[in-house]
Amino acid sequence: MKTEIGLERPAHFKEDWPGMYDVFSHFEYVAGVPQPLFLITTLKENGNVNACFQGWSAFSGDADGFYAVIPGCWTLSHTYKNILRDKEFCVNFMSAGYYGACKKTIEANGEDNDELEAAGLTAEASKTVRPPRVKEAFLSYECKLHSDIDLSGKGKTRLVIGRVTMAAIGDKKDYMYYINYRKDPVTGEGPSHGTVAALTPIM
Repeated sequence: MKTEIGLERPAHFKEDWPGMYDVFSHFEYVAGVPQPLFLITTLKENGNVNACFQGWSAFSGDADGFYAVIPGCWTLSHTYKNILRDKEFCVNFMSAGYYGACKKTIEANGEDNDELEAAGLTAEASKTVRPPRVKEAFLSYECKLHSDIDLSGKGKTRLVIGRVTMAAIGDKKDYMYYINYRKDPVTGEGPSHGTVAALTPIM
């Protein structure tokens, strides 16, 4: 038998941290859908590199364009403000061995920090945008801002779509995925943190 959950958050879905259900929909925690992880690089107003460890995305297109579709851009973040100002960014896929370095970009994120340098990563010149690619990435997409949409109308997160203008491809490595923790739909019980996994091909 299936449990059905609608638009209203069930009362037994308690917050694990303040504002949890302002930042994320309760549907996030009934599904736990794996999301690819990557570093978004932008430039701060002072020219320093900003790096954001990000998930919640899709990549798709047709003969007239290929797009990075990123629905979880927090409006208060440096990354969103930089993208809105400069209209460009890079998406960098890192193998699982760089998980620790990617997490460090979350810690040293002041205006005076070069966040790649602080994480022990290397900036590499892009060809079509100003923000650098990450040299250690096995795949980087240079992107120009295509559109920016407030899906909920609440001004909390934005759907940012970037049109890919250049791809830089190295040796194929394992993609990192974030698997958000899943609440039991009947009791609301469950872990209080997600996990990171590496994609292993089965074919």
